[in-house]
Amino acid sequence: MNHEFSTPTGTHVRTLLILGASGDLTGRLLLPGLTRLIAAGRAPGIALAGAGAPGYSPEQWLARVTEVCSAAEAEATDAGRAELQKIRATTSYSDIDVTVPGELSKLVATLQGPVALYFALPPAVSQKACEVLEPGELPESTLLVMEKPFGSDERSAQELNRTLIRLVPEENIHRVDHFLGKGTVFNIMGLRFANRLLEPLFTAEHVEKIEIIYDEELALEGRAGYYDRAGALRDMIQSHLLQVLGLLTMNAPATLKERDVRDHLGSVLRAAAIAGTPAESTRRARYTAGTSKGRPVPDYASEQGVNRDANTETLAEVTLNINNSRWAGVPFVLRAGKALGRMRKEAIITFRPVSHLPTGFKGTDEPTRLRIGFGPDTLELDLDVNGPGDLYTLDRVTLAAELNSPDLLPYGEVLLGVLSGDPTLSVRGDTAEECWRIVDPILAAWANNEVPIEEYAAGGNGPLGWETNCTLPTS
Repeated sequence: MNHEFSTPTGTHVRTLLILGASGDLTGRLLLPGLTRLIAAGRAPGIALAGAGAPGYSPEQWLARVTEVCSAAEAEATDAGRAELQKIRATTSYSDIDVTVPGELSKLVATLQGPVALYFALPPAVSQKACEVLEPGELPESTLLVMEKPFGSDERSAQELNRTLIRLVPEENIHRVDHFLGKGTVFNIMGLRFANRLLEPLFTAEHVEKIEIIYDEELALEGRAGYYDRAGALRDMIQSHLLQVLGLLTMNAPATLKERDVRDHLGSVLRAAAIAGTPAESTRRARYTAGTSKGRPVPDYASEQGVNRDANTETLAEVTLNINNSRWAGVPFVLRAGKALGRMRKEAIITFRPVSHLPTGFKGTDEPTRLRIGFGPDTLELDLDVNGPGDLYTLDRVTLAAELNSPDLLPYGEVLLGVLSGDPTLSVRGDTAEECWRIVDPILAAWANNEVPIEEYAAGGNGPLGWETNCTLPTS
């Protein structure tokens, strides 16, 4: 039986080469995701190789791989356990500088192909490594797997896309967003498109507002090197939350195949733009000293590695419109932040009030709300019903359910798409550019201080007044 992974080009992925093998991303997320995938018997026949800069040895790489394989063996199938043992016995490590012309292509030529190249490197290094490759230097069947951010603005994203498309076909470029795991994506699409009760209601006629919120309790956690150059807008809204917005608002695709899904996602994001000027439609803030999860948190500007003059935001809120007939006039509020008092990872769909409430009902008539939680994936529907005792008084009830969660880690889902050659859940080049097109005017306005940067105490709910724009949690 042939266990290899078919790609759209009809070839078979044989080797996963991780560039940046010594890095935090590889050790903390990529290798655990891969070994869990292998343990479940869903990545048979794959060889693993690592590459990195001087200072890291083959012995260190083998120790890292052995550790994660051993951890995964406890829950592995018999076939998965055999594959993990094979990975440990055959994995290789190479000491190369990927920014030196010819080095990367020479390494790829020594591996059993086709090869999936995973760039677990800083974005600037990944881009340089691709720029020094010449067309035809890599086999056309090679897969290029790029981590976000895909560029730093629309122009740089366009340049990066032109660089990549010189090397391999678009369908062999995987711009990964681990937020778009198969579980989350298909839970949203199944909920929207498979239910007669909901499918016709996702329009401007019935929806008053949609919010996508990603509030974290965690503070900087030693990530100043990346985060202080990115901020909440680039880190979360420009990538993750805009993709979720697209899933919540796109029209139903004809099929779940890559072309149909990504065409519809791209179409709705092309219609998205900020709702007015940046001063009218965006807010930003950063945390001061406080307490989060029972631990003291220093002022953001005092965190090690932070440039206090950069005005990097740790909380961002953006209101968008989607300028098409389905969503005209509906505000979409996207918010993401760190060091907040409560973790909230959810989309909230607030429906318009009923056209007429019969006279005689008492109590509070609140909007019907649908809440979709991300990690864990949950579903809550807030409704008004007759209260206990006085049947004329309206009361609130919440219908709740847990959505099916994948058995893989988020990066396991990412790698499953890569190794199976399925780019459906990766970000297509034009969509990556559109996401930057949406936020570029905001970034420019913030750089010119057209929008003040406010403050909030770590462990709080954000600056005073912000709660008026976002729906409060259910409890």
